[in-house]
Amino acid sequence: MKQNQEQDNLVTTNRKAYHDFFIDEKYEAGMQLLGTEVKSLRAKQVNLADSFARIEKDELVLYNAHISPYTHGNLANHDPTRKRKLLLSKREIMKIFGKIQQKGFTLIPLQIYFNKRGFAKVELGIARGKKLYDKRETLAKKSAEREMARGMKQSSLQKG
Repeated sequence: MKQNQEQDNLVTTNRKAYHDFFIDEKYEAGMQLLGTEVKSLRAKQVNLADSFARIEKDELVLYNAHISPYTHGNLANHDPTRKRKLLLSKREIMKIFGKIQQKGFTLIPLQIYFNKRGFAKVELGIARGKKLYDKRETLAKKSAEREMARGMKQSSLQKG
């Protein structure tokens, strides 16, 4: 039941992130949103592809996250790809800053969801880019696991 409840609160995941990056650490951050953005999030009108986070002036900022304009909005509707401030403590921001200063690391959003209290949260990952051969290796492992699962299922059906 708990997992089903979490699925209801999940808005979107960045599936491309797990394909293109190795995720080393994850952080949960709040998002500073406008009213129409929250309504669009609840309608799951969001896309995290090509989005990333950056630290500017001791603040964490999310770029290129596309939250579609609210369909029933008026002139007060938001810009879909505007910069959005992410809410973390200074200590956590400085910890993240130290890690992404290393060569090859970047900060990407993995998923957006609503917590138990109804606040929009974004899960950020400190990521290292995969090379082409790493991507191929990951796909080969997934394919092998699928084949093994399929074989196990067929053998259990033949026994029964």
